[in-house]
Amino acid sequence: MDWDKLRIFHAVADAGSLTHAGESLHLSQSAVSRQIRALEDEVGATLFHRHARGLLLTEQGELLFAATREMTRMLDTASARIKDAKDDVYGELRVTSTIGFGTMWLTPRLPNLFDIYPDLSVDLILTETVMDLPMREADVAIRMKEPFQADLIRRKLFDVTIRFFASRAYVEKHGAPETAADLASHRIVGHSPGYPQIQAGEAFLAPIYAGAHRARATVNNYFGLYTAAISGLGICALPDYLARDVPELVNVAPDLKSDPTTVYFVYPTELRRSKRVAVFRDFVLDELEKDGLLSG
Repeated sequence: MDWDKLRIFHAVADAGSLTHAGESLHLSQSAVSRQIRALEDEVGATLFHRHARGLLLTEQGELLFAATREMTRMLDTASARIKDAKDDVYGELRVTSTIGFGTMWLTPRLPNLFDIYPDLSVDLILTETVMDLPMREADVAIRMKEPFQADLIRRKLFDVTIRFFASRAYVEKHGAPETAADLASHRIVGHSPGYPQIQAGEAFLAPIYAGAHRARATVNNYFGLYTAAISGLGICALPDYLARDVPELVNVAPDLKSDPTTVYFVYPTELRRSKRVAVFRDFVLDELEKDGLLSG
């Protein structure tokens, strides 16, 4: 089969649209459509169902898409290995992390990385969804739980606990709760129900929120909760590393905290010799050590 046609097919299957695939490939919609028809003639099967909302893969199309996904993954891996065989550290590294950690801890420290490796670029994918590293959805992950796949290399970074924080202005106006019972008389800003969060934090907070501590407002990520706490909106449960060395925040009800959650640096075994991965890993370890967070 012609690789150009397969490449165009893969883009269409991935986008679910001739128009969007054409934009990514810098081809007209008609040119993309012609290539798809030619590929269907070549394989002797219909690859897409045409639908008002876009294109849906047929059974034969699903089989071919699985093959082109694997081909794309292998090409990405080969490209990474070729680049990493060179002495210089350059090119793109795709890093996935949670919104809170990526936004508030990692991003502000990236200038230190680029000062040393100016030709390296980082594509940050900030999401609460666990991305598939063996399928090369990302090169590196910083995860709030240990991965289960056998073909991943993992390195323990540090432990996180969830604690209650409020702004100094809030405490001056409303006082600081000391116990779980005290929280009932305060305005609580909670995590949105059903939205992913640290598992140990969810277990810690569930019995508190189930009692007399109904959240007056909810936010669907830790960055929003951090902003709510800083602004004096109320008392927020936050990962302790986010409030570390933040003078505007006070740890209230200090005896209340979740079980620790271990944070891991994770990457596929096929990238174990990658210079880009190695320098990024060492950068993260150095920055955590500077902050006094790095686990032994």
